[in-house]
Amino acid sequence: MEIFLKILLVIASIGLIAIVLLQKGKSAGLSGAISGGAEHLFGKQKARGLELLLSRITIGFAVSFFVLSLIVAYVVRG
Repeated sequence: MEIFLKILLVIASIGLIAIVLLQKGKSAGLSGAISGGAEHLFGKQKARGLELLLSRITIGFAVSFFVLSLIVAYVVRG
C-alpha cells in the first residue's frame, strides 16, 4: 500500500510540473505584472479554451498532490 501511494505521489508531482510548464506566462516584466494583475482582478480578461482547461487540470493535480502527501506521511509514520 505504501509503495502504491508513493508511486501515485510521484505521478501527481510529475503531472503538476508538466502542466505548470505548459502554461503561458501571464505578464512580461514589471509593467505587465501591474496592468495584468489589475485586468485579472476586475475580470476583463477571462480564460478560455486551452488556458481554462490547463488551469483546471493544475488545480486538480495540486489538490491530489497535497492530499497524497498528507496520506503518505500518515501511512509512513503509522
